[in-house]
Amino acid sequence: MEETTNESQENNLEFENRIDVSELQENIHLIKQQLHKVIVGQNDMIDLLIVAILADGHALIEGVPGVAKTLAAKLLAKTISMDFSRIQFTPDLMPSDILGTSVFNVKTSEFEFKKGPIFSNTILIDEINRAPAKTQAALFEVMEEKQVTIDGQTYKMSEPFVVLATQNPIEQEGTYRLPEAQLDRFIFKIDVDYPSGTEELAIITKEHERKNNAKIQEIASVISGANIKKYKELITHVSIEGNLLKYIADIVVNTRTNSLLYLGASPRATIAILKASKAFAALSGRDFVTPEDIKKAAIPVLQHRVIVTPEREMEGLTSKQIIDQIIEAIEIPR
Repeated sequence: MEETTNESQENNLEFENRIDVSELQENIHLIKQQLHKVIVGQNDMIDLLIVAILADGHALIEGVPGVAKTLAAKLLAKTISMDFSRIQFTPDLMPSDILGTSVFNVKTSEFEFKKGPIFSNTILIDEINRAPAKTQAALFEVMEEKQVTIDGQTYKMSEPFVVLATQNPIEQEGTYRLPEAQLDRFIFKIDVDYPSGTEELAIITKEHERKNNAKIQEIASVISGANIKKYKELITHVSIEGNLLKYIADIVVNTRTNSLLYLGASPRATIAILKASKAFAALSGRDFVTPEDIKKAAIPVLQHRVIVTPEREMEGLTSKQIIDQIIEAIEIPR
């Protein structure tokens, strides 16, 4: 009898230790409802943007003009009640235009630091590849360490802090290729495709019915920045089995030994897959990671962190296709 009682207590303790992700799931559903008032389709992009925020990462959104890259980022920021800042990157943009600068105060005879637009919670950088390397390098510290060092003084960013950047993969005139070190600081590269014929019809139907109403006015704030901070902490407690940790490591290590790739992914990518897979699990209402969560995270985490060999690139092989081959070749843990 006593043994049964002890077993029952252990089961109750195990149940109590399981984390509750229902509130997170419900609020993310509210965010998606708001976004779909304006955005038709693009479900993968929306999911990946939300996961990037919950996994404490930044996202690079790539697609041709007019596929709602900037709009999605703006509307997502509107659904979360926290500070928002937009920076349009141009070839003449200077680091001080982003970070801020020290200005001499005549009254006090001292220099005062005037914060730039990067000091916000959600930062939208439009056409990030239009700024030169010096300006892009200004983002290295703030994206990785969430702080800015100016004139020997360090300024911390307020939490939550997320950078959502867009770029056009087609137009090359007046653009600069992002350095590998900067690409590595984005948890995801999100590819945005054209809508289907049905979605295209739904887009123009909504636009016709909207008349002159601004899209942004249709979106309401449904959660706070404090909620996001809480959910980010919650996601760190999502459980993952040891064989799945090895599955993540096997995928990343294979990118370094694969003959089709000139450059493999770094340990930062391994950690990114872990964080993203936990966020995907929570979005599905689970407090544990499955192989499917890891598969969902792998391609957007890895595709911008690896480099295809010149020979294979000339054959038209993409990093996404190679990563897909790697995932298919590795045995799924049971």
